[in-house]
Amino acid sequence: MTAAIPAEMTYIRIDRFGPPEALVPDRMPVPRPGHGEVLIKVAAAGVNRPDVLQRQGGYPPPPGASEVPGLEVAGEIAAVGEGVERWRTGDRVMALVTGGGYAEYCLAPAPQVLPVPHGISLIEAGGIPETFFTVWTNVFDRGRLQPGESFLVHGGSSGIGTTAIQLARELGAIVYATVGSVDKQRACEALGARRAINHREEDFVEVVKAETGGKGVDVILDMVGGPYVERNLQALAVEGRLVQIAWLQGAKVQANFAPLMLKRLTWTGSTLRARSVEQKGAIARVLEEKVWPLLAAGKVKPLVHATFPLEAAAAAHALMESSSHIGKIVLTTRFAG
Repeated sequence: MTAAIPAEMTYIRIDRFGPPEALVPDRMPVPRPGHGEVLIKVAAAGVNRPDVLQRQGGYPPPPGASEVPGLEVAGEIAAVGEGVERWRTGDRVMALVTGGGYAEYCLAPAPQVLPVPHGISLIEAGGIPETFFTVWTNVFDRGRLQPGESFLVHGGSSGIGTTAIQLARELGAIVYATVGSVDKQRACEALGARRAINHREEDFVEVVKAETGGKGVDVILDMVGGPYVERNLQALAVEGRLVQIAWLQGAKVQANFAPLMLKRLTWTGSTLRARSVEQKGAIARVLEEKVWPLLAAGKVKPLVHATFPLEAAAAAHALMESSSHIGKIVLTTRFAG
């Protein structure tokens, strides 16, 4: 550790499981990097739905992970642990972490750290890792989306949705999205969705069938669950793939699952947080090879809807729960500049 690193830092503590007001600023010692880890002086930390679930008591950290919420950060390397070869103090980086992001300093396993591409600010970078890792591993690895295929993402205006639309578009897919307002329709179509479907006014099954000549879409990324399960099966094409990443409307469902067999569908899903450092590191290397050039070229860009000071994490969570945002919500520290 260097003398420039303070003994203590501000972080956000979950005072109790409950409403956004349960997030309170507090002080704790700055952690020290162990073997294979780096310490990041955090400029920005993304806010994600799993953070809300953790605050509510429904998504505990994996064993050994920090109890501090926050799954993605961006900033500068403040210190490196033994065995770390690639990174040096002062490097501008972003990282996927299992916890600890809502703080002025955060530990990250070196394989999960990525450079900040040219033209991307640290605030923008703070909203990249969780969504880009999630979209890549689910849409392109598990969902096997190919150029020329059709793709539907639910919650198109979310951080996940806006990322999925852009990546699928750039990699040659025909993109559709569901949203809840006219403003969100416009935003998703501006990002490259051929059609954004307002689920309050239209049936997405009917729309995608009409758009695809009755065929249906090849891949669906769903974070809704509940009544969407049966409708997703109806909206998929033969040999279609449904990828489940959340259950905002419930994981217990009754549905007609016959299309799963009749159309030879694949229904899969995953979580990211509990995966090993090696698995997350492998995703990071693919992202750096295939997606980071798109970020550097300005072809794909994180949408930051709003920023809040770290100490105002409760207000950031209230905005997240309102679902009125388009893109990412990011916390900033005194190091954001």
